[in-house]
Amino acid sequence: MKIVSYGVRPVEEDFFNDLNTFSYELTMVKELLTDDNVNLCKGADVVMLRGNCKAHRKNLMAMKEMGIDKILTRSVGYDHIDLEAVKELGFKLCARVPSYSPTAISELAVSLALGLSRKTFAMISTSSHKDYIAYDDYFAKEVRLSTIGVLGVGRIGLCTAKAFLGMGSNVLAYDPYPSDEAKNTLQLVSVEQIQKEADIILIHSPYIKGSNDKMIDKKFIALMKDGAILVNTARGELVDTEAVLEAIESGKLSGVALDVVTGESAYFFKDNTGQKLPDPIVDKLVSYYPRVIITPHLGSFTDEALTNMIEISYQNLEEFLKTGMCENTII
Repeated sequence: MKIVSYGVRPVEEDFFNDLNTFSYELTMVKELLTDDNVNLCKGADVVMLRGNCKAHRKNLMAMKEMGIDKILTRSVGYDHIDLEAVKELGFKLCARVPSYSPTAISELAVSLALGLSRKTFAMISTSSHKDYIAYDDYFAKEVRLSTIGVLGVGRIGLCTAKAFLGMGSNVLAYDPYPSDEAKNTLQLVSVEQIQKEADIILIHSPYIKGSNDKMIDKKFIALMKDGAILVNTARGELVDTEAVLEAIESGKLSGVALDVVTGESAYFFKDNTGQKLPDPIVDKLVSYYPRVIITPHLGSFTDEALTNMIEISYQNLEEFLKTGMCENTII
């Protein structure tokens, strides 16, 4: 069984090989799937994708013409795949990873929040140039005395909330369908209360296309505390970046950290040094570093999360080959 896997970073190659207990024949492509490299999967039986791979109708048709009818995505989200085309073209398998290490994304979210709150990024920005003045801008409120708002307390959000609870913070959480553990562990409140009281708001909500697009918009931000911090490690589509830019420029928000951005595939995982980004809003946001931190969708870039994603992807394929079915099939 031949698998071509796109978006495999060099540091990930040993994981793909070591976890391949099924002896699949692997071809690893460093780049994400694009219109220009879809031909690299010729001769494969299965294509494995990463988030941001362009699995749109054109590329899916090209795969089908090459005799490929099985797709795996080693991601929870699957909005990078044209499911309508997958169904119409008759792909036999299209499976995802339903979950992986929740602490991976939670750790990044917490570290970004702390970096902005404690002004660590600002300190590093000046001290890296040998400027060791203790500027007034570095004065910070202790997180122990801060109110933290967590939007979405599934497995990842719950980890984040627990981390701040462990630091002594007052944690407010919102989730329309909280688990029993969340109910028993957290103070569940309305979104409005979080907006009003939180010094830091972290987004861990799932993105539901057509339902919560740009839920963090001008109206939402206007109801937040002056000088609050916003952290998004969930999905870029949840945040209106233009509204965030305006809030940074006006000082309404003191800091913003984004690990995900709408349209990120146009520049994430590429060296754009010295170039303007194709999205002028994001390009302008970058100029507000260190008040604005943008990381290239690396929430799941840990040993445990990667292991989970690869193992489950392999298991998805093996289950299908043995039974003709797969529990994690998308459609």
